Amino acid sequence: MRKIVVAVAAVVVAAGALAAGVPQIRAALWPAVKAADAPPAQAPGVPVTAGMVEAKDMPVFLNGIGTVQAFNMVTIKSRVDGQIVKVNFHEGQEVNAGDPLIQIDPRSFQAALEVAQAAKAKDEAGLASAQADLDRYSQLVGSGYQTRQSYDQQKATVAQLQAALKGDQAQIDAAQVNLDYCDIRSPIAGRLGVKLVDIGNLVHASDNTGLVTITQTKPIYVNFTMAQEYLHKIHEKQMLGDLTVQAYGADNVTLLSEGKLTVIDNAVDQTTGTIRLKGEFTNADERLWPGEFVDVRLILSTRKGVATVPQQTVQVGPDGYYAYVIKPDNTVERRAVEVASMQDGIAVISKGLNVGEKIVVDGQYRLTDGARVKISGPAPGAAG
Repeated sequence: MRKIVVAVAAVVVAAGALAAGVPQIRAALWPAVKAADAPPAQAPGVPVTAGMVEAKDMPVFLNGIGTVQAFNMVTIKSRVDGQIVKVNFHEGQEVNAGDPLIQIDPRSFQAALEVAQAAKAKDEAGLASAQADLDRYSQLVGSGYQTRQSYDQQKATVAQLQAALKGDQAQIDAAQVNLDYCDIRSPIAGRLGVKLVDIGNLVHASDNTGLVTITQTKPIYVNFTMAQEYLHKIHEKQMLGDLTVQAYGADNVTLLSEGKLTVIDNAVDQTTGTIRLKGEFTNADERLWPGEFVDVRLILSTRKGVATVPQQTVQVGPDGYYAYVIKPDNTVERRAVEVASMQDGIAVISKGLNVGEKIVVDGQYRLTDGARVKISGPAPGAAG
């Protein structure tokens, strides 16, 4: 019995030695030992969205609120009294200078013109007769067949008729002007508004209400204001060249048109502490409309090739702005940054990031310095 126990013990020792020397056998005999000997697995990375630091040209601008103003605006009114007999336009129509718009009944004014012309013809005939008599008197006065008094009276009669002819011509001119006023034409090129008086209505020169309005929209103005503390900057930049003015829609994202700064008012409004400015736009596509409110950007200069990242990349901490930079081993470094400006969803970085570095755009809330990340893809609209 003792020999049997010793033999079993020897077999167990030999098997243990063999298993220790051959890992496959050891693992097959003792699975728990295999799990303990395996190297520890790496912790899964925090899923993040990545982007790249890009070099872009970014404008430096001032913001303001502006109102679109027509380049010219005319309210058409009648300059004579009469009935409207014809309307030669459609509401909203584009017209050129000189295009006919409204016809007022011209008959009474035509008659007045003919009366004035007839009066002139009558006075011309009288002047011709008086001038002939004066010529005869001048021949007879020397021989004593006509008195000097008669000659002087005839000379005065001729002068009176000559003056009457000038008056007649003035009456003709006035009647012609009134007749021309019956044919109302566009004084400028522009777009017509809503018709204010219909055909058949009686209008007067003294009426306060106009017949229709015309606005010139190409080119067009935008009036806006800036705080007075920016006035010296605007003057300095304007001396270097024309300043660009951009007009945006109410969302401050849609660019409507781009023009040039043309007017800086000659005084600061002491009530509001603002300076009034005016930009001129070609407005060929008529995206700007008189009376419209727009967001205005006055471009002062352009930063060339600056480092930019999506705005959500930059986080705010107790010590200021920071961002997470992704290293080649997929760990992150929390890095302090200096932000020059944030505009249109883009942050301009003046210090802390270099062009070409990979950064965390989204998912920072679970990160700490040195954490491992798992890149899930670029952010929509992210740089890079």
